[in-house]
Amino acid sequence: MYKNDNPDYYFTRTGFFDLLPAATRIARELHCTRNEMIEAICKVADKAQVYPPVKNRAAWFATVFREKLLEARAEILALKNRYRY
Repeated sequence: MYKNDNPDYYFTRTGFFDLLPAATRIARELHCTRNEMIEAICKVADKAQVYPPVKNRAAWFATVFREKLLEARAEILALKNRYRY
Protein backbone atom coordinates (compact mmCIF):
# COMPACT_ATOMS: atom_id res chain seq x y z
CA MET A 1 0.00 0.00 0.00
CA TYR A 2 1.17 3.48 -0.80
CA LYS A 3 1.55 6.28 1.71
CA ASN A 4 -1.44 8.16 0.30
CA ASP A 5 -3.65 5.11 -0.09
CA ASN A 6 -6.43 6.82 1.80
CA PRO A 7 -9.66 8.07 0.19
CA ASP A 8 -9.44 11.34 2.17
CA TYR A 9 -6.25 12.27 0.31
CA TYR A 10 -7.80 11.65 -3.10
CA PHE A 11 -11.03 13.48 -2.28
CA THR A 12 -9.02 16.47 -1.08
CA ARG A 13 -6.76 16.50 -4.15
CA THR A 14 -9.69 16.29 -6.57
CA GLY A 15 -11.77 18.99 -4.86
CA PHE A 16 -14.60 16.76 -3.70
CA PHE A 17 -13.72 16.63 0.01
CA ASP A 18 -17.07 18.18 0.97
CA LEU A 19 -18.83 15.20 -0.63
CA LEU A 20 -16.78 12.53 1.17
CA PRO A 21 -19.61 11.63 3.62
CA ALA A 22 -22.03 11.06 0.73
CA ALA A 23 -19.41 9.04 -1.14
CA THR A 24 -18.74 6.90 1.92
CA ARG A 25 -22.47 6.23 2.30
CA ILE A 26 -22.81 5.25 -1.36
CA ALA A 27 -19.75 2.99 -1.15
CA ARG A 28 -21.18 1.28 1.94
CA GLU A 29 -24.50 0.69 0.18
CA LEU A 30 -22.68 -0.97 -2.73
CA HIS A 31 -20.24 -2.84 -0.44
CA CYS A 32 -17.20 -1.28 -2.10
CA THR A 33 -13.61 -1.28 -0.85
CA ARG A 34 -11.25 1.65 -0.34
CA ASN A 35 -9.40 0.82 -3.54
CA GLU A 36 -12.64 0.95 -5.50
CA MET A 37 -13.46 4.32 -3.89
CA ILE A 38 -10.06 5.70 -4.84
CA GLU A 39 -10.37 4.50 -8.42
CA ALA A 40 -13.91 5.91 -8.65
CA ILE A 41 -13.02 9.37 -7.33
CA CYS A 42 -10.22 9.64 -9.88
CA LYS A 43 -12.67 8.75 -12.63
CA VAL A 44 -15.20 11.29 -11.28
CA ALA A 45 -12.53 14.01 -11.28
CA ASP A 46 -11.68 13.20 -14.89
CA LYS A 47 -15.34 13.39 -15.88
CA ALA A 48 -15.77 16.67 -13.98
CA GLN A 49 -13.08 18.25 -16.13
CA VAL A 50 -14.86 17.29 -19.34
CA TYR A 51 -18.51 17.53 -18.19
CA PRO A 52 -18.62 19.76 -15.10
CA PRO A 53 -21.79 19.82 -12.99
CA VAL A 54 -24.02 22.71 -14.00
CA LYS A 55 -26.86 22.93 -11.49
CA ASN A 56 -26.83 20.50 -8.57
CA ARG A 57 -23.28 19.43 -7.80
CA ALA A 58 -24.24 16.97 -5.05
CA ALA A 59 -26.80 15.14 -7.19
CA TRP A 60 -24.40 15.06 -10.15
CA PHE A 61 -21.67 13.67 -7.91
CA ALA A 62 -23.93 10.98 -6.43
CA THR A 63 -25.01 9.77 -9.85
CA VAL A 64 -21.54 9.79 -11.40
CA PHE A 65 -19.81 8.36 -8.31
CA ARG A 66 -22.23 5.42 -8.17
CA GLU A 67 -21.60 4.74 -11.87
CA LYS A 68 -17.82 5.01 -11.50
CA LEU A 69 -17.78 2.78 -8.40
CA LEU A 70 -19.31 -0.02 -10.42
CA GLU A 71 -16.83 0.58 -13.25
CA ALA A 72 -13.94 0.53 -10.79
CA ARG A 73 -15.16 -2.73 -9.29
CA ALA A 74 -15.34 -4.31 -12.74
CA GLU A 75 -11.85 -3.14 -13.66
CA ILE A 76 -10.30 -4.34 -10.41
CA LEU A 77 -11.98 -7.74 -10.71
CA ALA A 78 -10.82 -8.02 -14.31
CA LEU A 79 -7.24 -7.24 -13.32
CA LYS A 80 -7.31 -9.72 -10.45
CA ASN A 81 -8.60 -12.49 -12.71
CA ARG A 82 -6.18 -11.65 -15.49
CA TYR A 83 -3.06 -11.88 -13.34
CA ARG A 84 -4.10 -14.82 -11.23
CA TYR A 85 -1.75 -17.26 -13.00
